[in-house]
Amino acid sequence: MEPTVTVRKLNHAFSQGSLSKPVLSDVNLDIYPGEIVILTGPSGSGKTTLLSLIGGLRSVQEGSLKVLGKELLGIGKRQLTKVRNQIGFIFQHHNLLKCLTAYGNVRMSLKLHSEIPKREYRQRAVTTLAAVGLADKADSYPANLSGGQQQRVAIARALVAQPKLLLADEPTASLDSKTGRDVVNIIQRLAREERCSVLLVTHDNRILDIADRIVQMEDGQIKK
Repeated sequence: MEPTVTVRKLNHAFSQGSLSKPVLSDVNLDIYPGEIVILTGPSGSGKTTLLSLIGGLRSVQEGSLKVLGKELLGIGKRQLTKVRNQIGFIFQHHNLLKCLTAYGNVRMSLKLHSEIPKREYRQRAVTTLAAVGLADKADSYPANLSGGQQQRVAIARALVAQPKLLLADEPTASLDSKTGRDVVNIIQRLAREERCSVLLVTHDNRILDIADRIVQMEDGQIKK
């Protein structure tokens, strides 16, 4: 079985003027279809940087990073967009568009998939919102939702198109224990039923039990 994500000898540094600060050093990692990998480690250890590189949100500087069979080092914009469209993202900050309802925000993900008929948008979006406990909030705007509810809309947006890879950065940080558990159960079901690969960054010890594997980062390296 081919990995969904293959990382080999990945190095990354942040530059400011003539200064360069290493953030990732010789990182190697495989994530397989249907596998949930939880990435832990102290703040500043490189977890979010690795997540953003795998998601194509930062350019690969050195090493090899293959996602869904595509090498991201030196990849063109058009090919990168195709890869990104198969990835679901859940960020610490929900990044909802204030001018759109919950349904409108979730529908945005569906618009990236030409194979999904427009007539199915409403049903898919509402079903996914219901799965995160927001069945009655589809037509509400972010300003009328609590922080936790907004985060759940963001999670629905990431899941609605049944991505092949889900990248989550502290997805339960703003959720109470029950809602957080509901959300990770949904993520777990997506992995099991749709063979979606999941890489989840968290400090939340309450959800570690969903992991097939826990990977610890420290000082930009994966601890053996």
